[in-house]
Amino acid sequence: MREIGHFIGGKHVAGTSGRTADVFNPATGEVQAKVSLASVSELRAAVENAKAAQPKWAATNPQRRARVFFKFVELLNKHMDELAELLSQEHGKTVEDSKGDIVRGLEVCEFVCGIPHLQKGEFTEGAGPAIDMYSMRQPVGIGAGITPFNFPAMIPMWMFAPAIACGNAFILKPSERDPSVPLRLAELMIEAGLPAGILNVVNGDKAAVDAILTDPDIGAVTFVGSTPIARYVYGTAAMNGKRAQCFGGAKNHMIIMPDADMDQAVNALMGAGYGSAGERCMAISVAVPVGEETADLLVEKLAPKIESLRIGPYTDDKADMGPVVTKEAHARINGLIDRGVEEGAKLVVDGRGFKLQGYEDGYFVGGTLFDHVTPEMDIYKTEIFGPVLSVVRAKSYEDALSLPMKHEYGNGVAIYTRDGDAARDFASRVNIGMIGINVPIPVPLAYHSFGGWKASSFGDLNQHGTDSIKFWTKTKTITARWPSGIKDGAEFVMPTMK
Repeated sequence: MREIGHFIGGKHVAGTSGRTADVFNPATGEVQAKVSLASVSELRAAVENAKAAQPKWAATNPQRRARVFFKFVELLNKHMDELAELLSQEHGKTVEDSKGDIVRGLEVCEFVCGIPHLQKGEFTEGAGPAIDMYSMRQPVGIGAGITPFNFPAMIPMWMFAPAIACGNAFILKPSERDPSVPLRLAELMIEAGLPAGILNVVNGDKAAVDAILTDPDIGAVTFVGSTPIARYVYGTAAMNGKRAQCFGGAKNHMIIMPDADMDQAVNALMGAGYGSAGERCMAISVAVPVGEETADLLVEKLAPKIESLRIGPYTDDKADMGPVVTKEAHARINGLIDRGVEEGAKLVVDGRGFKLQGYEDGYFVGGTLFDHVTPEMDIYKTEIFGPVLSVVRAKSYEDALSLPMKHEYGNGVAIYTRDGDAARDFASRVNIGMIGINVPIPVPLAYHSFGGWKASSFGDLNQHGTDSIKFWTKTKTITARWPSGIKDGAEFVMPTMK
């Protein structure tokens, strides 16, 4: 049985806590590895390594820090197939989907190759009589990231790339469900030239999370996961004097206007609703057709496509989607489908009981479609995080717009239409963080920021883009005047620029 430890001080170390968690193969239900769960002392060892290494890294000029990421991007491309295979083995998603996971993280690494420009401060000559004023962006010190299972490559890179590029050291606590890719990324960072101790990977559960949140030497924390845990992490981090950015759950709607290209809308819903078995925080889980005729046509076209989804293990290169990640997730999703039936939604396509020959113990859920879902139902209010799409029929554009606006989550939303006025009005008014116009999964590219509104996000600054540089640095402002510009005698009034 493969045993997975931690990565501290530039090398792999075995766990010493005596506690482990099983890492499953989601396609078979078999345990494929044991991952160590860190104790407080193990987390502290990583912090001590980071604390020793960080000052020299912060003093390294930005251009040299950028070169590490240029090399890292080269290594990511070189090892793409290996990383995707490793990711799929533990997560269950298809290999091509895993490559997409890696590439979206790689893009953030490409973005931070521009850190010499991104970390520049501002300068004003002659701000006052013989006075110059300028600012510096300096690293926080030690940062930490707590990542979810669904993107074991992308989200860690979204976190550690800008943090490290800015001159910080970083402690990564990945999901214990699929820990191998984050450890491999740390190896590749060392190969790219990163000094030992700047990126440490500590596997663990709540004990490790709480150790991160209370450690006095960790200055900033970033988190992605469910909303209840995001609230907990944000509140606990703040109480312990840390800056935090925490991203929670989602219930992403897609409005389909009567003038939309229906075939395009249906194809978009298939990919956005069922790709990665729906285990994406930006997955579309609610379709909102406007008008009964639009709704009837949408369901008519969707149902046969969902029924014909090819579901299989990651080794099936023709599979559209794989299993969900754990037995518990499988049971929860099926339970919510049961609940939808109890609440009176029309079950058009039933994914319960899906079995794949030769993989009977795998965590597979078939594509599921509900129609006539209403906002009062649990399946509408809850983030299912599985291959379940709900159709909520709207009588008008205003009714459709009101649905995402009233929902507690505000991560992503999309509209399909040919009407530029409707699209522009929608983008202006909807209270959601990321909006797609004829784009089903509007995840911004690396040089823009990623983040939701309402209960989907806690904190003032988003991930990647320039927000990430602001989050991982502190601004220091200097006001300078040299002796030739200083008047004789003390000044007792508040300094002004009169």
